[in-house]
Amino acid sequence: MAKNIQAIRGMNDYLPGETAIWQRIEGTLKQVLGSYGYSEIRLPIVEQTPLFKRAIGEVTDVVEKEMYTFEDRNGDSLTLRPEGTAGCVRAGIEHGLLYNQEQRLWYIGPMFRHERPQKGRYRQFHQLGCEVFGLQGPDIDAELIMLTARWWRALGISEHVNLELNSIGSLEARANYRDALVAFLEQHVEVLDEDCKRRMYSNPLRVLDSKNPDVQALLNDAPALGDYLDEDSREHFAGLCAQLDAAGIAYTVNQRLVRGLDYYNRTVFEWVTNSLGSQGTVCAGGRYDGLVEQLGGRATPAVGFAMGLERLVLLVQAVNPEFKADPVVDIYLVASGTDTQSAAMRLAEQVRDALPGVKLMTNHGGGNFKKQFARADKWGARVALVLGESEVEQATVVVKDLRSGEQSTVTQEGVAAHLRTILG
Repeated sequence: MAKNIQAIRGMNDYLPGETAIWQRIEGTLKQVLGSYGYSEIRLPIVEQTPLFKRAIGEVTDVVEKEMYTFEDRNGDSLTLRPEGTAGCVRAGIEHGLLYNQEQRLWYIGPMFRHERPQKGRYRQFHQLGCEVFGLQGPDIDAELIMLTARWWRALGISEHVNLELNSIGSLEARANYRDALVAFLEQHVEVLDEDCKRRMYSNPLRVLDSKNPDVQALLNDAPALGDYLDEDSREHFAGLCAQLDAAGIAYTVNQRLVRGLDYYNRTVFEWVTNSLGSQGTVCAGGRYDGLVEQLGGRATPAVGFAMGLERLVLLVQAVNPEFKADPVVDIYLVASGTDTQSAAMRLAEQVRDALPGVKLMTNHGGGNFKKQFARADKWGARVALVLGESEVEQATVVVKDLRSGEQSTVTQEGVAAHLRTILG
């Protein structure tokens, strides 16, 4: 007997009960995006490998260790996208969306990184990202953060996420800080683990992300990035903080927050939670004013963020166990008798025409009334329509409210109006 083929480790199937919860959450996210005037862009999941090397940085963990890269039959090096910003910028340049234009875009879909799978971290994972191009003031940074805060309120998780902010300044400011940080680390190299030693010269700001307790203790005495900021970055960050204060959004300034991708400058932020164990970041982003030019476009200010949907779903369910998916079915049509099935299907189409937003499932596969009502309950139906031979002859249907137990017989012509009074 052939061995069953299973899903690749870290790449998960999401079954109907799970996807219904995802759809409810995604519907909330998309509604809020629409209320801010953001437009969807759909991007390929495979890009040329040099795109990510140039955008993310050659000496980042993503490029060095985590990308799924392969050669196609033409010998071109291609990569499954590990994040969405680079592809969005590439598309903006390619299609002339960015130069001297303002764009507010969002995308949603799977990303791929070869990491060790664990709760909230998978090799195929899903992100929703927002990218804004052509606006350079701190007010648009604030709007993006306010948008995310509205998501948390809509999903009932505001009390379980905290905002951390930092400014990493200009490229020149970071270069000066890098020199000071390396000089400090060289004086304490005996405290560093092998990973930090490797990063000390290739990407020293990533040492600030170390989870090693000894390194974290050492960093308490390290030079502070805020002391090396250029004046424009200071003013930009002060403006952002003032906007958030005015909006009533609480935050913590975390001077060790640098983000893991090389394209960021000035503002960086993360929404973190204590409700998911070690995988505490739910949503993160920042400003990347140099990336468009770096990828071949004209200099364009830009800011954005990405949110991991797996972690968001886990968080919503962790803090609100009563959070349920919308019912799969509103109405279940029960049919009994030798010649009722075709009449039932005609009636179902009539109701769908009259009530296009309502979800109606017709019973198939036979079964007595008891079995059919059990199916209606399984699918979460609010109302059952009962059609027997006598109802077919009289052009009527029995409408039963499955919550109250009340039922009445109405004409098939008037059933849609009657259903509106029950379903609202």
